[in-house]
Amino acid sequence: MSIRQIKGAAASGSAMASGVPPGARPDAIIIGAGFGGIGMAVALRKAGFECLILEKQHDVGGVWRDNTYPGAACDVPSHLYSFSFEPNPNWSRVFATQAEIHQYLRHCARQYGLLPSIRFGAEVAQACYDEHQARWTVSLTDGQVLQARFLITATGQLSRPVYPKLDGMAQFEGRAFHSACWDHDHDLRGRRVAVIGTGASAIQFVPAIADKVDTLTVFQRSAAYILPRPDRPYAAWRKRLFAAMPWTMALHRARIYTQYEARALGFSHVKALMDVLGRWPFMAMLRRQVPDPGLRARLLPDYPIGCKRILLSSEYLATMARPHVHVVADGIRRITARGIETADGRHHEADVIVYGTGFAATEFLAPMKITGREGRDLNEAWRSGAQAYLGITVPGFPNFFMLYGPNTNLGHNSIVYMLESQIAHVLRCLEKARAAGGDAIEVGEGPHSRFNAAVQRRLAGTVWQGCKSWYVDANGHNSTNWPGFTFTYRYLTRYASLGVYSFKAPITAPGQA
Repeated sequence: MSIRQIKGAAASGSAMASGVPPGARPDAIIIGAGFGGIGMAVALRKAGFECLILEKQHDVGGVWRDNTYPGAACDVPSHLYSFSFEPNPNWSRVFATQAEIHQYLRHCARQYGLLPSIRFGAEVAQACYDEHQARWTVSLTDGQVLQARFLITATGQLSRPVYPKLDGMAQFEGRAFHSACWDHDHDLRGRRVAVIGTGASAIQFVPAIADKVDTLTVFQRSAAYILPRPDRPYAAWRKRLFAAMPWTMALHRARIYTQYEARALGFSHVKALMDVLGRWPFMAMLRRQVPDPGLRARLLPDYPIGCKRILLSSEYLATMARPHVHVVADGIRRITARGIETADGRHHEADVIVYGTGFAATEFLAPMKITGREGRDLNEAWRSGAQAYLGITVPGFPNFFMLYGPNTNLGHNSIVYMLESQIAHVLRCLEKARAAGGDAIEVGEGPHSRFNAAVQRRLAGTVWQGCKSWYVDANGHNSTNWPGFTFTYRYLTRYASLGVYSFKAPITAPGQA
């Protein structure tokens, strides 16, 4: 099915177009059709559960659909950043581009027959749990109301772009946009382009647009540690080998996994390793690619390595050294009609401003409102910081599961590996409920509290402790990263006892028998 056909099916808006007959109630509603939503739907269907995926856009793919900026690619090798149940022998490169990953997710949706079970253009406004029926009622922004026994969110942590709060932003007379909403209709050739932000997106699109623009001014609030990205095309013979002998592809994936998993030692166990694994290679590349000492000083981070996300690029530092590229480390005072004024009083003329300022990673599930048992509001429950048992379940919210929830992000390995662990755990819960005849699944307060206290204790000994970054919310609470090995997390999700959950029948409402 082509993207045009997908959009056409979504535009019809009928229940039949979504694969759900009028009045029918699926076992589970999944919010989001990225890696998490697709993987969860495949697992549910294999286990005999009916599901409906709600996707606010008109195509699958999540962040790999939305982020189409020049140079967009993954910083985890392709063979690890893919489903274990759907290996792809035809990845073109070690680090796949955005378009190729998006096409892979489209392939998975078609391969497993998910398209009829996806309702496109369906944005969720709120979801409320009815403890008398043990069901979730999901309300869409267009007024439609749906019900299901289980609610599973797969909205990701990097789905809502964040803009800086700067005076005068509305006064700018040129073109301005966020990197996650790239304006491909606006030609950058010969333009004076200003980039605000130096995060994971900027280090990809800055080198990609540098050859086109007249001048490129990068406004840097904080320098980043950057390591070379050893990207290269896969040879045709190797792709044929992977296809003909899948076990060689499995070995290749295992090698990559082991190599990346070893980095957790530096992040959360032996922090001194971060100098060997990261700081020294960064310093060597900085000296090699940036000959000017003054520029090198501006590009040198003033925080311990690993405290903020380590980025991968073999071109960014060299791009910063080009004559028409300028790095401005002074704070921004305001945006003017014709450019950007910095704290030192200088005015930097610009025709285009690109905001590479990241995402609201710690604002989980916003702007949706999730209401659990006895009217409990999830945002209120998380007022002091988002937390969940295994990053998946929360007391007071029965039959509710999150994928890529609090403290399940990584600094060293593939989030797809984590998602598959979470999907397996959700399935264990649902199958246990089915076997036990219980309609309501809820994690206990005690296990939830003990688990999250242990997570925060472990985080206190990691490189992220005491660091201001997008990993940490406004309260200083690290609600983002997992403080350890991914295989430890997999063990917990797949093999730890389900005794932390209660499996109850629904409450009978007054007057009902």
